[in-house]
Amino acid sequence: MDLHQLRVFASVFKSKSFSKASGELYLTQPTISDHIRSLEEELSCKLFDRLGRTIIPTREAEVLYSHAMEIIEKANTLKEAIGQFKKEVTGELVIGASTIPGTYLLPSLMAAFQNRYPSVSFQILISDSRGIVDRISKQELLLGIVGAKLGNEQIHYIPFVEDELIVVSSPSLIKSSRIPLKELIKFPMVLREEGSGTRRETEKILEGKGISLESIKIAGIFGSTDAIKQAVKAGMGFSILSKFAVIDELKHKILKEIKLTDIHMKRRFYIITHKKRTLPPAYAVFLKHITAESKSI
Repeated sequence: MDLHQLRVFASVFKSKSFSKASGELYLTQPTISDHIRSLEEELSCKLFDRLGRTIIPTREAEVLYSHAMEIIEKANTLKEAIGQFKKEVTGELVIGASTIPGTYLLPSLMAAFQNRYPSVSFQILISDSRGIVDRISKQELLLGIVGAKLGNEQIHYIPFVEDELIVVSSPSLIKSSRIPLKELIKFPMVLREEGSGTRRETEKILEGKGISLESIKIAGIFGSTDAIKQAVKAGMGFSILSKFAVIDELKHKILKEIKLTDIHMKRRFYIITHKKRTLPPAYAVFLKHITAESKSI
């Protein structure tokens, strides 16, 4: 039994899925299965019952999980302690992020950080804002970046980067480049799923103008920004997206920005932590780094 096997087991246990663990750890599913099989043989017990595509942890797995998490946390603490002893920031940082900051903001911030601290590695878990807040509140993650403030008293929100939300459509759907909101909502709309920070902010903006989603023809609801962009390109409808997400499409005139004459839409991203958790040294240094760098984004 080794630390890597315990990390694989913990990922499968939390996600209740071999395929999700495979994606999270960047390992093939056969490799995931081999690690679980080795643990089962070494412990002489079954860890998961397989019911078709569904897996259910056994009682033995529940006992192993609690001990495995203690071992993993102690190993991470030890690695960071040795790094601190060497006056070096080191270790793996697991960061949760909603779609826009995770895709368009974090990569460049991580690269700059690694230039200064090459012994640091990253794992980025991308979900919608609600999913990241839930994982921080359950203490499954230490640090996250989200696109909306959600009502959770356990979460500490630190203002991060300001984001502009813009209306985009295919060049053929909406001919005019400037229209009032009341004209825009005559066209069909595509939007993100509930739980998305972009969806939440869109609803707040519309409600502020006395408009509900029920009064708009919703052509489709999608679980990712990339899917939204493809739907808009295909002419399904307009959407309200982060400007960070469509810079290339606007530059190459694949999508068209529709400026609203009576409203300007902005929101803020937030760095989030659990109020009762103290960040380990490497996380604390990274938090300081991205907070400082956010002023130049």
